[in-house]
Amino acid sequence: MAEVATWALRRSVYQALAGSSELTTLLGGTRNYGDAPQVAPYPFVTLGQSVIRDWSTGTEDGAEHNLTLHVWSRTGGKKQVHRIIEAIKDVLHDQPLMLADHHLINLRHEFSEARLDPDGDIFHGIVRYRAVTEPAQAEAA
Repeated sequence: MAEVATWALRRSVYQALAGSSELTTLLGGTRNYGDAPQVAPYPFVTLGQSVIRDWSTGTEDGAEHNLTLHVWSRTGGKKQVHRIIEAIKDVLHDQPLMLADHHLINLRHEFSEARLDPDGDIFHGIVRYRAVTEPAQAEAA
């Protein structure tokens, strides 16, 4: 059974982030999470929500993905959040990530922002990417 495109994309994004020495240095370790942990040292990155839309043509299947990543910082403030966002852009923007059972047509940074959370203690970065994927075609036998 073929892997669902959104899970293939999320796995590939996670692996790319975990493999970045620059990002790992900024985070103080491999602190990329699929879900926000109950207790984790700051700073860290979480893969947030995904919105998937049909991007098929009359002849080809496809999907458009809007993937949100979250950057969390406490003592490093907005400057640290912006540095982490830039490192994420270096890893993901227009990069040819490999996906299981799918082809990544493009992966583009859409927007990012850094703000102080309402608790007044945590800085929160929001980073959105747009990707288009197509299913990999089975090789002719």
